[in-house]
Order: sequence, then structure tokens, then C-alpha cells
Amino acid sequence: MGSPEGRFHFAIDRGGTFTDVFAQCPGGHVRVLKLLSEDPANYADAPTEGIRRILEQEEGVLLPRGRPLDTSRIASIRMGTTVATNALLERQGERVALLVTRGFRDLLHIGTQARPDLFDLAVPMPEVLYEEVLEVDERVVLYRGEPGAGSPVKGRTGDLLEIQQPVDLEALRGKLEGLLSRGIHSLAVVLMHSYTWAQHEQQVGTLARELGFTHVSLSSEVMPMVRIVPRGHTACADAYLTPTIQRYVQGFRRGFQGQLKNVQVLFMRSDGGLAPMDAFSGSRAVLSGPAGGVVGYSATTYHLEGGQPVIGFDMGGTSTDVSRYAGEFEHVFEASTAGVTLQAPQLDINTVAAGGGSRLFFRSGLFVVGPESAGAHPGPACYRKGGPVTVTDANLVLGRLLPASFPCIFGPGEDQPLSPEASRKALEAVAMEVNSFLTNGPCPASQLSLEEVAMGFVRVANEAMCRPIRALTQARGHDPSAHVLACFGGAGGQHACAIARALGMDTVHIHRHSGLLSALGLALADVVHEAQEPCSLSYTPETFAQLDQRLSRLEEQCVDALQVQGFPRSQISTESFLHLRYQGTDCALMVSAHQHPATACSPRAGDFGAAFVERYMREFGFIIPERPVVVDDVRVRGTGRSGLQLEDTPKIQTGPPHVEKVTQCYFEGGYQETPVYLLGELGYGHQLQGPCLIIDNNSTILVEPGCQAEVTDTGDIRISVGAEGPSMADTRLDPIQLSIFSHRFMSIAEQMGRILQRTAISTNIKERLDFSCALFGPDGGLVSNAPHIPVHLGAMQETVQFQIQHLGADLHPGDVLLSNHPSAGGSHLPDLTVITPVFWPGQTRPVFYVASRGHHADIGGITPGSMPPHSTTLQQEGAVFLSFKLVQGGVFQEEAVTEALRAPGKISGCSGTRNLHDNLSDLRAQVAANQKGIQLVGELIGQYGLDVVQAYMGHIQANAELAVRDMLRAFGTSRQARGLPLEVSAEDHMDDGSPICLRVQINLSQGSAVFDFTGSGSEVFGNLNAPRAITLSALIYCLRCLVPLKSEGCLAPVRVIIPKGSILDPSPEAAVVGGNVLTSQRVVDVILGAFGACSASQGCMNNVTLGNARMGYYETVAGGAGAGPGWHGRSGVHSHMTNTRITDPEILESRYPVILRRFELRPGSGGRGRFRGGDGVVRELVFREEALLSVLTERRAFQPYGLHGGEPGARGLNLLIRKDGRTVNLGGKTSVTVYPGDVFCLHTPGGGGYGDPEDPAPPPGSPPLFPAFPERGSVFEYRRAQEAV
Repeated sequence: MGSPEGRFHFAIDRGGTFTDVFAQCPGGHVRVLKLLSEDPANYADAPTEGIRRILEQEEGVLLPRGRPLDTSRIASIRMGTTVATNALLERQGERVALLVTRGFRDLLHIGTQARPDLFDLAVPMPEVLYEEVLEVDERVVLYRGEPGAGSPVKGRTGDLLEIQQPVDLEALRGKLEGLLSRGIHSLAVVLMHSYTWAQHEQQVGTLARELGFTHVSLSSEVMPMVRIVPRGHTACADAYLTPTIQRYVQGFRRGFQGQLKNVQVLFMRSDGGLAPMDAFSGSRAVLSGPAGGVVGYSATTYHLEGGQPVIGFDMGGTSTDVSRYAGEFEHVFEASTAGVTLQAPQLDINTVAAGGGSRLFFRSGLFVVGPESAGAHPGPACYRKGGPVTVTDANLVLGRLLPASFPCIFGPGEDQPLSPEASRKALEAVAMEVNSFLTNGPCPASQLSLEEVAMGFVRVANEAMCRPIRALTQARGHDPSAHVLACFGGAGGQHACAIARALGMDTVHIHRHSGLLSALGLALADVVHEAQEPCSLSYTPETFAQLDQRLSRLEEQCVDALQVQGFPRSQISTESFLHLRYQGTDCALMVSAHQHPATACSPRAGDFGAAFVERYMREFGFIIPERPVVVDDVRVRGTGRSGLQLEDTPKIQTGPPHVEKVTQCYFEGGYQETPVYLLGELGYGHQLQGPCLIIDNNSTILVEPGCQAEVTDTGDIRISVGAEGPSMADTRLDPIQLSIFSHRFMSIAEQMGRILQRTAISTNIKERLDFSCALFGPDGGLVSNAPHIPVHLGAMQETVQFQIQHLGADLHPGDVLLSNHPSAGGSHLPDLTVITPVFWPGQTRPVFYVASRGHHADIGGITPGSMPPHSTTLQQEGAVFLSFKLVQGGVFQEEAVTEALRAPGKISGCSGTRNLHDNLSDLRAQVAANQKGIQLVGELIGQYGLDVVQAYMGHIQANAELAVRDMLRAFGTSRQARGLPLEVSAEDHMDDGSPICLRVQINLSQGSAVFDFTGSGSEVFGNLNAPRAITLSALIYCLRCLVPLKSEGCLAPVRVIIPKGSILDPSPEAAVVGGNVLTSQRVVDVILGAFGACSASQGCMNNVTLGNARMGYYETVAGGAGAGPGWHGRSGVHSHMTNTRITDPEILESRYPVILRRFELRPGSGGRGRFRGGDGVVRELVFREEALLSVLTERRAFQPYGLHGGEPGARGLNLLIRKDGRTVNLGGKTSVTVYPGDVFCLHTPGGGGYGDPEDPAPPPGSPPLFPAFPERGSVFEYRRAQEAV
């Protein structure tokens, strides 16, 4: 940021509420300023106003508002802004049209086909950004040399391509003119395979600009990476946001003389680099604000703490941002913001819905913090605007915030101080609920004081914020305790000590400008130019020269672009990256070779292979040396060193620290005298013993008892965190401890899942995340389960309890059990459950159990994938384990389990497992995940004692039962109030005519219910039989949908009657694979129909399998969701018991011998009604090789029902169009050989309508917006992916 002497350098972070200005003034001193981002009564633009005020104060000259500012003394302006994020959140961007390859008009609406919230029947999803769609007549496919194919062309990846249809520009011209006439001037152009063949998009773009479109985003230029869905979303976001940003930039320029012509103006991008304002585009701007904070602590704390890895903890009013830095920025290349998936380099900033404004609740015996927030308006109760009780109020009640240190900006007139009285009054209402429960609940206990309740909520909030930090670090194989906590943001200082202590960290670093760290980060940041292009080369010595050539070309581009901006070559550095993955996997890592210099056996740019293997081993715990490595992308990041050198020197101490006042703060055990210091009065070398408060203009820092703060030579605060004292908990039920244990137990299940995902080798577990991990009490009762895969809900408890009963005393230390049998709590055979009983010194029986269930891609049987459409016995579906000791006496029984996995090959027509290596690797990974759970529970026992941990396992189970009873009472009471009966029934049918019958009785006084499936059809000859565990999972899923119940798996208050020998509880030998994926959906339809909750959804997973000797592929396909009271059904989405993501069309065509001809909605397939059912989809696959096609589908005979006069959804249809033109209806379940040129046309069912179609439609309201502070980052994406199974 160095510029001529005597000029100002401004760094400005324009946030949602406040704008922070950091200025280095002539002479080197620093001035900072904070002002409201929106204050139209006083100024038009906050950054301009901030610059005006500082120029006025420094130069002593009155500068009238509204007059353009003189720029002669301004050297540079750097800005981070939430303009793009806000436009995305509020859907206030440019009007956009999407141009997409014909057959894919609804591709971005369908997206991955997964829904964001498993248990929300209305399936709320953000709407697409485009207003209209034009289909472009053009098609490019990968060249496979079929007879009749034309001459191939070479794409920029090196792939050979076939131009099946050139762009029809004349047909497009008239349609584009129509868009212009309707006032649309911004386009997103997204064509199949344009990442490698950009010419078609370029032709369309040239035509559009000639016709007068003001902005055209070509997906091949915005982000040339494979995967059309995220690339398409990114191009749409670019077309939607860039004009908005350009308008903002133009408006900003007008506030200065000469429109900033001779001033360097740079904007922060999502990747942590600065870009000139003319190159600042929408798709790279969504994290512009938060990125500055990461750059800020990386440039300060990391170096000041001697290179120790740092966790960034930015706690604001509504949400908290968590990130990590260990010498290099951690980027993700695909992440969602406001429901839009962007494919662009972004800092991995994890936003969680926990902040000072998070609301406090007491629910069914648990202290609950968030995710609901009070927002800025009305804000917490203490803001004097009638807001709810929040974390901020709890801190105020505890004396940890001092009203006198806040400006008088509260109340309706925004002229009053914070109100401790309002906080106490709001918290007293919650405390009454807590004490009522303690007095009248199942375990009567003494009442809690108001301060104890407030302290409880703060402790629970801290535990909630620790979970994403653990997930972020352990996901990549790092230990959280080895990090420094860099704390910034307005609310973080009150929680930093407690969070660091809970994570085992011993240092908290708080920068002296922590309240403005994002603005400081902008001042310290470098200018970045990136160049990237796709690739499809193998990483082998034969390709190293080509890779070097590509990297050199991209490096030249970066250097040229930075030199144009005025950087001499001496200030420019470049870093090369390759996006590498093992062939046949989707787990690509963007690796740099900067710590791995070139060798004789590597490219000249560096040893990327060694870097890849090292990082893969660290993150996943193994490597696959026999697998070739593939290069997906080549990338160079050029950096122009330009950061500001801070020259302001901190104050030197001149005696002991001055105590401003002494206040009373509440800690564990009561109030303590707490001295208050002003940060501005402290000097280098001052040491402060906790407890104390350190206050500056923007934040309050709490130094807890047992901690010590010191002022560093740079004027920052470093806190040494004391070790956590011994626990005072005992076995009696304490609702605060119960809430904390609930978080800890759930965190243990989540960390088990991370280990399993890291160490597994198969695509199903590692990339599709089709697994669950759980912790069980000594009786086998579920304590915690993660993640929430619908078909696994509650089912593992049955499995564990079966083993306890079956083996009895034959359970010994060192044993690990394996089971998948339906009669032992299994769902279907590919779901293998590994259970480890845990013994403890002095105990004869296991003290708890851990288990992990993972979907194995193949375990033998009559078809590859172990999902046969025509199985009639269990043995045809693969290897069966009722109660198998996988590890005995600590020894992995590889020989015995190998024999069992190969055993199906002895049955006529069957094969043993087709992938033994992956089976064994994944089973070892499941054992390792269980071991992690044992270690973590062991640490809890070390902290609290075995009796306390076991007691709280029991308390968690009892609380789950209490929550279900409360739910059933509330549900029954609400039905009674609406005049609805407490006894309901429903019946539906499978396509073969088998009835599924249900009668439900709710007992209001007991909070219990009977679900009676008597009358359901007999066990069937095929594979539609659903094991009992599947029916229970479907029931738990429905209970979670009907009420906000967070407790998975507790059916203690529910009596479930399932007739033995029926389709819902078949004999041990019955085939069940269809029951898992089809009958489960019908059970859900029947339960929801009985309660009238919503109309039937598509009721099918549309299972499609394709295979030959060379390859195998499996997918499930979306359909229509049912409408309900107040909502239209969502179109093109998975519903209920599945949420699997579908393979991206470009990946599908590049890896398998098919062409996806159509993938779009099926208009009119949703049932009519006052609220319409969602439409199904049409999906057409053209085959390029001979293969076996298998379909396993339902709702081909019985339509998805409508409710209250709503019409049913359309049936599904499976058609095969032979190359000679014959069309054959395949029926619902079949296997058929297909040949090149044949087309499979899948029409999936629609959802049922709700209400009489002749009733007037509800008045159109404003479209629901995505939550204002959605979660984001790699931890959120991981959880979303887990729930998309």
C-alpha cells in the first residue's frame, strides 16, 4: 500500500450494520472511525462519508457533504463490501435471462435435487436468480468414435469432442431481441461442456453484445470448471450481481473529483485478494466483507504468535464466523451463499447461527440457544424495543457488559442506554419455566437463581460454538488445542476465554484493532490476479512438460495483469496449483508445491505429486498408491505485494495499570469483584489477572478467573488461558449440564463421522457420505446420532439392542461386532453396522456402545451394486451378517470376514462381493471411527467420572422421551382445538396392490400414542418387504416433520403394532431391498395422510442402475413434492426418506457411456388444488454402449393422493425408445439389455394437490427470502452433503 509521502491511505469495510474506516494519514499515524452503513438522513454513502470526516478532521478544513471530494491527497482506497451479499440475500439484483442448452431449461431449478431441510414438508428453497430461460439449439458431447460420428475437435482440457449440433444463431437472434423488448439486459450463458469447448458460448456472447445487452456472463469465462450446475449458478450470480456492483462503484466514484481517476481503488474479493474496481465481479464478491477479517488475523496474529496455527473467531450480533490459518489461506472452490452454489475460489469462512443476538429458550428440560436470532431490529431485550431474551442479555445480567461503555443509541428514539432491567425481566420469564420444570418435573431439584440460569445459557452457547471449531480442525486432521484463538468482532471478547478453555487452547490473541480487524485486513492485503483453466491430463512423467507449459502460460497472464496495475516485477510473486484426485474418485484437492521443490521426477514447477500424497494422508489417513492421479484444473495465483506497513507505536507503560472502576461479575460459584480497564490506557508489559474487563470503543473483553492478560509490544492483548478446573457435576439431573452433555455427546457422534469419512476409501462413504455414527448407553438406548439420514433414524438402536440380547454374556473386551440382517435391526444388506462394546476397569458389562453404519457399494448378490430389482430371497441381495465378530480379542478377523463376503458366490446365479478391497478398507474405517468415539467418551469420563457420564446418558434418553411426550400432548391439543379427532387412520397401496394400513390413537393425558399397522398386506414374493427397522425410521421421520422435535430415535411413549409376517415385518429370509427405497416412502405417505399434514409426494426414489463388464452406475431421481396447508409442492426435488444428490450432467457424460438428452420438469404432473402439487421430472438417457438397465420404481399404478379436494399427482412412467423407433413401456420394475442409440425416458411422479382447485388461490405475498444469515463454509457443506443421502 506504499504510495507517495504526504497522502492518505484508506481501508474501508462496509458491513451490513456498520462501516469501519481505517486510515493511515500523512506522517504514518493511524486514525479509525466507525459509522452506520445506512443513514440516509445524513449521508448518501457511508465509505464516502467516512473519508470526508477523516479528511476534515486531519486537515482542519470544512468539507461540505454532497460536494465531490478533492482526491489530490488520497493515494489509495481499499474496500470490502456486503453490496453483493445483500443483493443476493434480498434478491435485489439485476433482471437476468438464462441461456442454456436445449433439454436443460430447468437444470438450475432442479440443481442437485436435494432439499436443504430434511424435516420441512414445505421444502422451502431459494428461487433461481434468472427471470426467463431461452433454450439454445447446440450440443457438444465427448467423442467416443461411434459409427457415423464426425471428425473430433480438441477441447482446452485436451479431451476430444464431437460437435453434434452447431449453434443456431439465427433462431436465437429473434428470441434475444424479445428479451430486450421486455427490459432484460443481462444474460447468463451456460452450455454443456463449455468448460472445455467455449466457442459456442463465445458465439452467443458476441451476438448478444451486438444486439445491445449491457452485461453477458459466459460460464466458460466466469469459472471454467467441469460441473454445469455449480458453473451455471455461478454465471447466473455473476450476471445478477455484477451490474449491481458496477452501479455501486459508479455511485461511489461520483463522490470524488475526477471520479477517482488518479487514485488506486481496490476491492476485496472472496478469495482474500484485492482486485481493481473495474475487475470486481459479482461471483467473486460475496465474501468481500468477512474475507478482510481472515486476512487481518493472518497478517498479524499468525506472525506475532510465532507461526502457530490460528483459529479466527469473529462473533457478531447474529452469527459467528470461524476460519483457520496456518501459513496459507484455506480456500474452498464450491460453496453456497443465500442458497446459491458458487464455483469460485473462496476463503473457507464457516458461518454458524450463534451470536450475541441468538435467542434463549427452555424446551422439554433443555437449555437451548438459537438458531433463531433477535436481529438488529428489535434486537435483544436490552435494546428497549421489545425484543426477546438473548445471549447479550445473559451477559448483561451477569455483569459482563457495562451499559456505561455503550453509546446511548437504544430505545424507540435511539437515544437511551442499554437496559439491564429489560434483560432481567425477559430472563426472569425463562427462569420461571426452568424452575417450574425443576420443581414439578420427573426429577425434582432445587431452584436456580436468575444468575445461574443466565450462566447456564452462556455455557450452552459456548458449547454450541465449539462444535464447528472442532469440526473445522478435525475435518483436516488437526488438533484444535494446537491453535491460538484470534478473537475479533463485537461479541467475541466475552466468550473467548471459555471457548479456548473448552477446546484445550492455551492462548487467546485479541488485536488492538479487533473491532475493525476486517478494515485492517484490507489495509494489509495484497492485490491478487488468478488464472485457471480446466484439464484432463493424468499426472505422469509423460504429461509433465504439458503441465509446465500450461502453468507458464497462466503465470505470464498473472504477471502481465499485475504489471498493468503498476506493480514492478520485483513486487510480484506467483504460486502454481494443480487440482488433483485419484482416478475414479471425486475427492479432488487443490495443491500447491511451494513446500515441495521440483525433483528429477516432477514438473519444473514443483513436486505436486508429493504435496498431494502428503495432504491426502494428513486429511484422510491413507493413500491409494496403485491408483493413477488425474489433473482436473491448472491454476496460478499472482500476488502484487502492496500491504501497508503499520507505523503507529503502542503506548509504553508508565506504572501499574489504571483501574477505571471495580464492578461485580458473576462466575461459577457467585459474584466476584472485577476490575475494569480501558484498553487505550494500557501499555506494553501491563499484566492483568482474571477476573477483569478490558473495554475499548468497539468491544468488551472478559478475562475469566484463572486466566491472565498481558499487553504485547504491538499493543495487542494476549490472554494465557488457565486449565479447566475439576468438574463439580454429580449424577443428579441438572438441566444446564444436560444441555452441555447433549452438545458433547452430539459432537462425539459428529467427530466419529469425520474420522469415518476421512479414512474410508469408497465413493459411497467418502464422497456421498452415506453413513451414520452413534453413541448408545449401557442398555443400548440411543444417546446421540449424526447425521440425520432418514432411513437410519432410530434404526441403529434396534441393531445394538439385538446384539445385547443375542450375545448376552458372550461380549468381551476387544470385540467388535458386524451386522446387517433385517431381523437384527438392519435396513438393507449393503448397510453394514459395526458395533463396539466399551468396557471399563472394575465393570463386568459394557458401560456404553458406539456404532457406525455405512452403505457399501457392493456386497455380492445377483446384480452389481447389491440392489437387484427382481430379488425374491435375502440371499440374492448379498452377504448376510446376523451377529458376526469382526474383531475378536483385538484382532481384525480378515480371513473370516473375507470368506463371509465371498459366500454369496456359492449360491446359484449370485456373486460374492465384487469389491473386497473397498469392503475391508471401509470396515476398518468404521472400526477406527468407533475407536475415536471410545477415546472421546473416555476423555469425558476422565473429566466427570464414569457414574456422571452414565447418569447423563440416561438423563439424555429420559429427556428424549419427555420431549416426545410434550410433542404428542402439544400435537393432540392443537388438533383438539381445531376440532380434529385424536384417532386417525389412512390406507394406501403399493403398485402390486399390497395395502399399507394405519390407525393412530393419541392419549393426551399420558402424552403417548399407538400406531397400529394391522391390516397391512402380507409379505410379498418380490423385494418390497420393509424390515421393522425401516417402518420405525419412517415413523420417527414423520414425527420430526410434524413437530420441531430434535430427539432422534426415542419411541418410548409410542406403541407400534406391526403384524408379524406382513410386508412391514417380513420373515427373516424375505428379500427387502425394495422395502428400503420404495415401501418406506409409502409408509411415510400413509402416516402423513392420516394426520392430513400434506398431500402425497412422488412416493418413489426412482432407482436406476446401469452396468456392464466395464462400468456400473446407480442414481435415484427427483419428482414432485406434495402440497400442504399454505404451500405449493416443490417441483423436481427428492422427498421424505431419501435426499440423494444426482450426478452432474457433465460428470455423467464424461465417465459413463451415456448422453443426457433431457433433464427438465414435467409440466402439469403435479396435482391441481388450491395449492398445487410439485411437478415431477423428465430424464432421457441415450446409451452409447451395450449395458444392462435396471429400474426399481413405484407410483406407476397408484397415483400420489391429493387432500381436501386436491387432485392426485400424475403417475410415473418408464419408457424405452429403441434405436429403430419402437417405444416400450418397461413397467415399474425390470432389467433389460440396452444397445447404442436406445433411449431410456423416465417420467417421475408429481405430488398431490391440496384443497379444492376451484377455491380462490391465496393472495400472492412477497416471496419468502432465504434466512438473512444462512450458514456457510465447509462444515455446513459437509452437513448438507451428509443429509443429501
